[in-house]
Amino acid sequence: MVSTVPFPRRPSDEPRPAAAAVRPDETVRHWYENELGWATVPGAPVDLLTGLRFDVLEVPAEAGYAALRHLRPGSPVAVRADRMRLFVAAGSAEELPGLLDWLEWGALALDLGATGSGGRVEAPLPPGPAHGTHGGSGEAGAGAGAGAGEVTPGGAAGSQGAAVWLRPPEPGCEVESSLPTLSALGGGGGGAPDLVRLVETMASECHRIRLRRGCAQPLAFS
Repeated sequence: MVSTVPFPRRPSDEPRPAAAAVRPDETVRHWYENELGWATVPGAPVDLLTGLRFDVLEVPAEAGYAALRHLRPGSPVAVRADRMRLFVAAGSAEELPGLLDWLEWGALALDLGATGSGGRVEAPLPPGPAHGTHGGSGEAGAGAGAGAGEVTPGGAAGSQGAAVWLRPPEPGCEVESSLPTLSALGGGGGGAPDLVRLVETMASECHRIRLRRGCAQPLAFS
């Protein structure tokens, strides 16, 4: 008699479809939008919108490190290669040209840029072991070593091509109260850092770097 009972089925060797992996850029975007409440620009890589909750000043890292003493520990600062980005109060980018004129730096070509309303900057990698960066904040002055959790001058974290946090923002905290602002001049900023002192220090350092580079240029003989 021929049996009508089917033989046991062998387990399929075909791999089951894996769950959709979360893209790294979406993890970064989630951290900024959900943990910090910061607006991002659609697309990859992730960019942050400026002019809403903050503007960004960018200078050579050497000039930026000299100015860190004018910041509160909670003021966000990022580095990318040999450049430093300091987060300041929204509207500061528009005030920068007039402020440099008032400080008598306006006539010089300084390596000091600003991104404000309608602009965007690269989102630094969120702090934490998963991204190979360190969190935390600390104090560092001109010529001083970095504080706990900070990237040291010339450190490897910012030399890989991607921006990383030197002083990351703190989730759950309102960033505005820690940002340098022009209204802090004269003590009217409610304890916020003074944008004038910050810009004055960075402009002086940018000029010093410019002079040093000029002296390093070989002389041209006719």
